[in-house]
Amino acid sequence: MSRFRPFIWPAAIVVIAAVVYFAKIQKEMVDFKVYRTAATRAIAGEPLYREADGHYQYKYLPAFAVAMVPFAGLDEEAAKVVWFAMSVGLLSALIRWAVRALPERRRPEPALVWIAILLMGKFYAHELNLGQTNILLGTLLIGALLAAQTDLRGFAGALVALGVFVKIYAIILVPWLVVVAGLPGLLVFLGVLIVGLAMPAAIYGWSGNLAQLADWYHTITSTSAPNLLMPENISFATMWAKWIGPGDVSARAAMLCGVAAVLLAAWVVRRRKGVYDPSYLEFGLLMLFVPLLSPQGWDYVLLLATPAIVCIVDRVAEMSRAWRVVTWSAIAVMSFTIFDLLGRTLYTRLMALSVVTVAVCVLAASLSYLRWRELA
Repeated sequence: MSRFRPFIWPAAIVVIAAVVYFAKIQKEMVDFKVYRTAATRAIAGEPLYREADGHYQYKYLPAFAVAMVPFAGLDEEAAKVVWFAMSVGLLSALIRWAVRALPERRRPEPALVWIAILLMGKFYAHELNLGQTNILLGTLLIGALLAAQTDLRGFAGALVALGVFVKIYAIILVPWLVVVAGLPGLLVFLGVLIVGLAMPAAIYGWSGNLAQLADWYHTITSTSAPNLLMPENISFATMWAKWIGPGDVSARAAMLCGVAAVLLAAWVVRRRKGVYDPSYLEFGLLMLFVPLLSPQGWDYVLLLATPAIVCIVDRVAEMSRAWRVVTWSAIAVMSFTIFDLLGRTLYTRLMALSVVTVAVCVLAASLSYLRWRELA
C-alpha cells in the first residue's frame, strides 16, 4: 500500500477536478472563449481587437493570441477540457512552489499548502470558472522567483518576459528582476520581449503587426472606465471612484496610492540587507499590489498574492499581538467576503466600500512589518 501512497493525492485531485468540471465549469469558461476566438482570428490574419465584442474584447498582446493557436485547432469542448486540466495542474504547481520557495519556513509544507487553499480558494475557484490566465501567469512568475533563488538569472528574465505576454501587469516585476537577477536577467528579459512583440509579424506582416499593437494599446486604455465601478473591481482607481465618485479628484487620489505602493516596495527592497534570501517577500509584495495598481483589477487576480499570504501565515506568530489581530482580520476580510456566504445585500455593501482593497493594503503593511523586523 505504501508504494501507492504518492499517487493518492494526485488521483484525488483528478477525480475532484473532473466532477467539478462536468458538474459546473463545463458550462462556463467565458474568458477562455475570448482567447480561442482571438487565436482563430490570428490564424486567419484578421484583426484581434474589435469593439463589437463588447465586454469580452480581447485585451492581451498579439503574441498571446498566436500562442493560443493550438487550442483553436481543437473542438471547442475538447479545448476547454485541455485548458481546464492544464489550469488545475498549474494551480497545484503554483501553490506548492509558493510554499517551497519560502526560505526558512516555520510551518510544515503540508500545513501551508492547505492554509493557502483555504484562504485563497475563492480566487482559485473563480479563476477556473472563468477559464482565465492568472494561474498560468502566477506559475510563470513563481518559476522566475525559483530561478532567481537558484542563480538562474537569465531563465528568471525569460519567465518574467513570458509573463508579460500572458498579462501585461507582469511588467511590475522588472525592477525586482534587476535587483535579483542583475544585467543578465534584464538582457534576457528584453530579448524575449522583443522576439515576442515581433513574432506576430509572421502572420500580419510588419505594418500589420504594428497596427495590432496600436489597437491593443487603444483597447486597454479605452475599456478601463466602463469597468471602474464593478463590484469585483478592487483597484485603487475603483476604490476612490466608489468613495468619492469618478473624476479627476479620484483619479489623482488613485495615482497617489499607486505612488505610495511603489515607494513602499522600494523601502522594503532597501531594507533587504539584514534578511536571508529577501527576494521572496519582495516578490510577494509586488504580486499583492497587482490588482490594486491595474485599473481592471478584478478580485480573483488576488490569486497572485498566494506567496504573500504564505509568507504572512508562516511568520504571523512572530508578530506582536496587535499586528496579529490586524493581520488576521485583514485576511478574513480578503478571503471570506463572498457573495454566497454573506448574501446579496451585505456583500454588495461591503464591495461598494472597497473593504477588500483596504484589507489588501493592511496585508501590504504586514509584509512591511515583517521586513522591518527582519523576519522575512
